[in-house]
Amino acid sequence: MNNHNQAKICYIQSSWHKNIVNELKNSCINTLIEQGIAKENISEVDVPGALEIPLQAKLRAETGQYSLIIVAGLIVDGGIYRHEFVADSIIKSIMDIQLDTRIPIIHSIMTPINFHEGAEHEAFFFKHFATKGKEAAEACIQTLNNCEDVKQYSHEKLKIA
Repeated sequence: MNNHNQAKICYIQSSWHKNIVNELKNSCINTLIEQGIAKENISEVDVPGALEIPLQAKLRAETGQYSLIIVAGLIVDGGIYRHEFVADSIIKSIMDIQLDTRIPIIHSIMTPINFHEGAEHEAFFFKHFATKGKEAAEACIQTLNNCEDVKQYSHEKLKIA
């Protein structure tokens, strides 16, 4: 395992259902710190809703100062529009951003079916989002390791040529 205490992470989160999504953020950031990411190297950005995440991810990726970006949110079917279209457009945008900028983006935007506000249902999502936060942090560390392996391989290949 590589040492990533110098890695700079940007965590971008939508504000809809913030009380639930904060469970993901807290779990993710705590796990990152436990894995050796320096707390001062983790930037947090709040946006109004999930549709605002891709632009903020692109703006931050283009600065070149981040090793990785994590995006998080909760898109629910509110009955007004088809939330699948929102989720699909965000996923496509996030994929395009990471491929264009070569800055990895860990996607933790959840789109549950039949979400409804109620104590029992919200309790389930509090726990679920805490689990997803830990998984996002673990994906972050694995992705940083993979990127470091590619850099080492590229440097070794250049030395041989």
